[in-house]
Amino acid sequence: MTVSQPMLTKRTHATHFWVYTALLIALGVLVPMLFHQFGIAGKVFLPMHFPVIIAGFLFGPFSGLLVGFFSPVLSFLLTGMPPFPTVLMMVPELITYGAMSGWLYTRFKINVWIALPAVIVAGRIVYGLAWWPMVHILGFHPGSQKTISGLVILGITIGLPGIISQLVLIPLFIKKFSHNRVDNKEDEIVRITP
Repeated sequence: MTVSQPMLTKRTHATHFWVYTALLIALGVLVPMLFHQFGIAGKVFLPMHFPVIIAGFLFGPFSGLLVGFFSPVLSFLLTGMPPFPTVLMMVPELITYGAMSGWLYTRFKINVWIALPAVIVAGRIVYGLAWWPMVHILGFHPGSQKTISGLVILGITIGLPGIISQLVLIPLFIKKFSHNRVDNKEDEIVRITP
């Protein structure tokens, strides 16, 4: 029984989606570990944010959502970083980064240079909003900042080197790899697939 060409293309595309999504989740766990190993502050350079945002831009909102959810959860379970309760705020923040980047770029075809700042602002706002139940329901206090706007501003201020790096490096990365991704060569892959 032979498999039709469209079916092979779909299978190849699905395989690439899952392999690259899993790879970006692994990077979302490993890269912050390297930063911590060398004493580089994660909340300053935001290393976990990069694979999440890249997943959304290159593979769509569902990939971004998966990488945004599993990277901080697995990192916390394996390494204890990000620490509790910060991990509870990072999960919705990173899900926002991943899903929104994919949504704006792949669904609405908004230029990466325009979509990325909107994604970063939205993620930081969600991070601030996620603190609200922590502060008002569970009684956790993240230092001197007690308002959502104060937490958003603090997050942007502390993470400014990482945010600047994202604004410069991610669009360059997306421009380079959105045209050279393996799944853009599906016809070639399908021909050699048994």
